Order: sequence, then structure tokens, then C-alpha cells
Amino acid sequence: MSNTLFRTKNVEQSIRDTEEPEHALKKSLSALDLTVFGVGVIIGTGIFVLTGTVAKNNAGPAVALAFVVAGVVCALAALCYAEFASTVPVAGSAYTFSYASLGEFPAWIIGWDLVLEFALGTAVVAVGWSGYIASLLDNAGWHLPAALGTRDGAEGFGFDILAAALVLVLTAILVLGTKLSARVTSLVVAIKVTVVLVVIIAGAFLIHGKNYDPFIPKSEPVGAGNSLDSPLIQLMFGWAPANFGVMGIFTAASVVFFAFIGFDVVATAAEETRNPQRDMPRGILGSLLICTTLYVAVSIVVTGMQSYKDLSVTAPLADAFKATGHPWFSGFISFGAAVGLTTVCMILLLGQTRVFFAMSRDGLLPRFFSRVHPRFKTPHRPTILLGVLIAVLAGFTPLQELAELVNIGTLFAFVVVAIGVIILRRTRPDLHRAFRTPWVPVVPILSVCASLWLMLNLPAETWIRFAIWMLIGFVVYFLYGRSHSRLARGEEPAAEETL
Repeated sequence: MSNTLFRTKNVEQSIRDTEEPEHALKKSLSALDLTVFGVGVIIGTGIFVLTGTVAKNNAGPAVALAFVVAGVVCALAALCYAEFASTVPVAGSAYTFSYASLGEFPAWIIGWDLVLEFALGTAVVAVGWSGYIASLLDNAGWHLPAALGTRDGAEGFGFDILAAALVLVLTAILVLGTKLSARVTSLVVAIKVTVVLVVIIAGAFLIHGKNYDPFIPKSEPVGAGNSLDSPLIQLMFGWAPANFGVMGIFTAASVVFFAFIGFDVVATAAEETRNPQRDMPRGILGSLLICTTLYVAVSIVVTGMQSYKDLSVTAPLADAFKATGHPWFSGFISFGAAVGLTTVCMILLLGQTRVFFAMSRDGLLPRFFSRVHPRFKTPHRPTILLGVLIAVLAGFTPLQELAELVNIGTLFAFVVVAIGVIILRRTRPDLHRAFRTPWVPVVPILSVCASLWLMLNLPAETWIRFAIWMLIGFVVYFLYGRSHSRLARGEEPAAEETL
């Protein structure tokens, strides 16, 4: 049993699979395209909302340091992703990496996890985009019927037509080609970054130094909770984090970390990159560096414009401009957020379809979904299937509570990739690694510890939902995937060494 569950697919075979005409994706992406993808998916509403919210509730002006801490945590994971993506340039990201290092069953689990992460992430972002567009339409005097608006807080039957329409349009763009997707993303990211830079530059002239005093406010302890909506670490050890003070910076880091979620999606496009050995590390690390810099700059501006005690929690950046006598920036920021969410939604959808495609090509899901379009060379079947399902999900479901499943799924992937780097270094030291994670195993171990720490700060009910989804995954694997796997059918050789 253990030999079949942990049979590994060697790297050479994974790469050969990408050369099969019926299952080969078109290689059209450059380092710039990958960096744009990364920036496009990381920068969303978090930069306009989360910065001020966390400053008011957790860290004060020191929220800038919290973004630095969160950026370092993500950088640890990014270094591991960069090594894998350049060594195994195959669609599927953490799923493919796990298949080459940990074995088939762990690979299935991480693939199942990523399908959930990207699906819910796409739906949640689509609903958020719908809210911004509806607000802009209201400002213009156009009002959608209640039955066709967002489902969050709504009563009775309804369908969020804007969220569903966005997903379907983006699905069509992804079917037509990854390069087209990159061009659309480049245009939208240029608009989004321009909005962010204008906000930073304009806000810099409205900063008052007294708002930074104190930069690190006095610590305030937080009482431990005992319900399922409390962080798991509180229920396990009775320990509760502190707000403000030095420890408040780390509490804030566990919150703002989720503003960085998405850089790992870049790794799913490795197979469609012209020179993955060179360009994947540049795309992953470059996008993370750019976004961290922008986050820190925005947090410094917003806490300098208005005292952190007076910041609003719904639209802190927009309201800070109102408080300083510049109300027109509110609409400008809403426009930037709406434009930005478009690329976030598209790149999450792209990531999910690539993971689904890779699992199908390996036989763990029906092979019907692993054939690419004869003209566009894109995985059109899983793209259309998943696009329609997510459009329905986004249209009918209020997703505020489910959004945290995206976070735990991402952190779980970080843990698996970091462990995989250590294992593949031991089992396949002969592989050519165009990029090598420095200080192995120290960096991967630090990445695992940091990710597990942030996971423990998520609510216990999120862990329960995640466990239920994983249990469903176990059932699907043992009923279908285990027996239909190409390794199980002897269609390709297993690695000489099983773990």
C-alpha cells in the first residue's frame, strides 16, 4: 500500500509529458509577463483596505513593519517555489513539485487543496469586484435590481449577475490564449499600479509627522476566546496574541500576510514560459519585491495622513483623503480597486485550470480534460468547466466565511513545497537546478515554521471546513485516482526510489 501511495513521478518523465502534442501547452511567456502576473494577482483590495484596518486595530503606524515581516515570510516560500519551478518547469505548481518529491498521494492532496484554494479565491474576488462595480454604477445613477446584486447580506433568491459575468468573460479570454491573457493583464496592471502610485505621491504631500507618534503604540493584551471562531492556537494553548507593541507587529503580520497571497500562482505557468529556468525565479521574486515595496509605501502614507486611531475600517485610504479635504480620491481609489480585482480573478482562474490540467494529464482526474485546444494550445475543457462552475458559485453564494479557506489552502501549499525542496535535494542531487534555494535546509524549515504559525492563527472552524474538504479528496482518490493514475497503469515509469 505505502509503495503505491508514495510512488513518485520522476522529473524527466514530467518534462517529457509536456512535449506530447495533444497535451502540450504553448510556450509564450517571458519574465516580464510572469512578473506582471504576480503583481496583478497580489495587488487587490488589500492595498486599499487592509493597510488602514490593521493599522487601527493591531499595529498603529508600525503596520509598515508588519508588511515587511509578512514579506519576509512569503520570500522564504518564494525561494522554495523558485527552485522547484525552474527545476520542474511543468504546469501544476505545488502539485507537480509534490509528485516529484513526496509521492502520488501527497501530490493528490495538495492538488485537491489548490483546486479549492483557487476556486474559492476566484469566486470571492469576483464577488468583491461586483460590489465595487455596483457602487460605481450607483454613483452614476444606474441601479441593479436587488435580485441581481451581491449575495452578501441579501435576503431571498437572487443571483450576482456581475460576478458571474466577470468569471465567464475571463474564462473566454483564457481559452483564447495565455499570451492574450498576459496582454490584458499587462494593461490592467499598468492602470492599477498607476492608481497606487498616484495615491502614494498625492498622499505624501498630506502627511503630518505627529501622526507617527508613537510609531509603535503601547501593547494591549487580547483576551483568549473559546468558540470555533477563535484562532486554533487559542483553543489549543489558551494563548492570545497582543495588539500594538512589538508583538502587535507580528499579530498584524499574520493578518496582512493574506494580502500577499497569489505569488505562488506564477509557478503554475512554468510550462508556458519560454525560458523557465531563468524567468520563473525572476517572475516570482520580482513580483513579490515590487508588491512589498508598494504595500509598505501605502501603509506609511495612510498612517501619516490620519491618526491610526481615526482610520475607518471599511475604506481607510479613501476616507483618509476625505478627512484631509480631497474627497474625489474616494472614487478614484474605488476605480483602481475594481480594475485591480479583474486581474486577480483571471490569474487565480488560470492557476486553477493549470493544476486541474496537470492532474488530468497524470490520470488522477479524467484524461478527457488534459487535451489542449488544437488552435489556441490552451486547456480549454477544464477552463470552460471550471469557469462555469465558479460563475455559478460566485453568483449564488455569499462567500465571506469561506474566504478563509483560501488562506489555509495557500499556507498548506507553502509547507508542502518547502518540505519537497529538502526531499528532492536528497533523492535527486543530480538534477540541474538553474536556481537553488539558499541555505537548505534552514530556509525551507523556516518557511514551514512561519507558515504553520500563521495557520494556527486561523479560526478553528476554518480548520474543520478544510478537514472536510480533505476528507472528500481522500474518497475521490481511493475511488478513482489511485486506480486510474498513469503510474498505476504502467504507462510511465515510476521513480527508482520511493519514499
